[in-house]
Amino acid sequence: MLPRESLTGRVLARSLVALLVFTTTACTFLPVEERAAQESLAPPEPSLVSGPAPKPLAPCAWWYGIGAKPTSLQLKFAAHHYSLVVLNAWETAALKRLRQLNPKLKILMYKDFSSTRNYPGTVDNGVDAKHLPTGLGYAATEKANPEWFAVDTAGQRIEWRGYEKHWQMTVWTEAYQRAWTTAVVEEVVREGWDGVLADNDFSSLRHYSPAVLKGTADVEATDRLLRDGFDSFLGIAGDELHKAGKMLIPNVSESYLRPGRWTAHSRYDGAMEENFGLRDDGATGELLTFRGNEWKELRAQAALGESWLLLVTHTSSPREERVGYATAALLAGPYTCWNGATPDYKNPAWSQYQEAGLGEAVETASRLPTGLWTRQFSNGWVVVNPTAKPVQVTPPPGLVDINGTQVASPFELPGADAKVLVKPKVPDVTTTPPVKPPTVPTTTTVPTTTTVPTTTTKPAPKPAETPVS
Repeated sequence: MLPRESLTGRVLARSLVALLVFTTTACTFLPVEERAAQESLAPPEPSLVSGPAPKPLAPCAWWYGIGAKPTSLQLKFAAHHYSLVVLNAWETAALKRLRQLNPKLKILMYKDFSSTRNYPGTVDNGVDAKHLPTGLGYAATEKANPEWFAVDTAGQRIEWRGYEKHWQMTVWTEAYQRAWTTAVVEEVVREGWDGVLADNDFSSLRHYSPAVLKGTADVEATDRLLRDGFDSFLGIAGDELHKAGKMLIPNVSESYLRPGRWTAHSRYDGAMEENFGLRDDGATGELLTFRGNEWKELRAQAALGESWLLLVTHTSSPREERVGYATAALLAGPYTCWNGATPDYKNPAWSQYQEAGLGEAVETASRLPTGLWTRQFSNGWVVVNPTAKPVQVTPPPGLVDINGTQVASPFELPGADAKVLVKPKVPDVTTTPPVKPPTVPTTTTVPTTTTVPTTTTKPAPKPAETPVS
């Protein structure tokens, strides 16, 4: 589980633990506070306007900024580097600032489909906060519609395990669905958000509780009731948001388990996959993203180029960073955006791969007989090995890795790994002899360092008056 600010940590613990030992100097992420102080290196902005068909560019970047309050440096960085940002509902000042800095940026409000909450900041002195991480307030719901709190077979309300004072709601009842939708649409329109990132469109309650819902026979029946409920819930919320000219992007979990679920739940404006490119270290050692029908559905959505694929890879090691970005590049389309968490995506960071300069995809991704997936770009090439076994690879000639280092041909690509290669950078050459510049004082090329607080696994305390997602 991730800290409660993120509320979406459904990654298998063993998948992360097995990859926690790595050399920090090898990781190519930079904290935004340091990156924003340097020269802007924003990639080409994807086309987000009507007209000719948008080009399938290398993956754009996005930020799931639902952690601590964004700093002014982070907002400036986001405006020039990201194509889409998700913020907490109370960050209205940040919303306005981003609008000023980049009117084209898509900015979504975080809302949870599945819970209501009563920890400090969401409910104080028996009153719900004005802006909530949920659609409905705990205090108001308890007073007017207590039947919307889900209960187990013993009639007890269901509190999420690991998330204190987060309560499961009856997402399968139309009355709750419509009340949530009415409240969220009104807030989105009033505050000027582009739409909603709806969290916890999950397929099983077991990630949060072992409870069996009242009226169901067992865990399987409980999960079936929830899945059916989300199918109808999504339609109600998506239709009403579209009527208001707003977007809906759900965070869809475990879609590889159920064919058609990703396609159905991304049908409005796209969907979020927060466990993108994970390795199944507990079983086969292959990449989970390629399992089942999910990869086919992701490719189909990307090929249409009409909706957002918001992809998150939990990058506890350089290998995961390579795999996440390269796999996203296989799906690259006008709205394919990737976010490399380090390992918690609530803290924005910038990857060296996001500056690789792959350019435009000149072909669709292809699967080779060896099981490898490759794709050619105008300025580079990517290869992903989703299998558990190493495979010999012969790359296109004349390419280097993102550090400018030549690679052997052929080379062995380990199982569940990837490689991103680009054309070497060619220095500008003038036709006239260079003129020796006048002697000037030498300036250092090393940027002034900024002290960044050390990240720990314990969430930082929040002000009581500030809700926490």
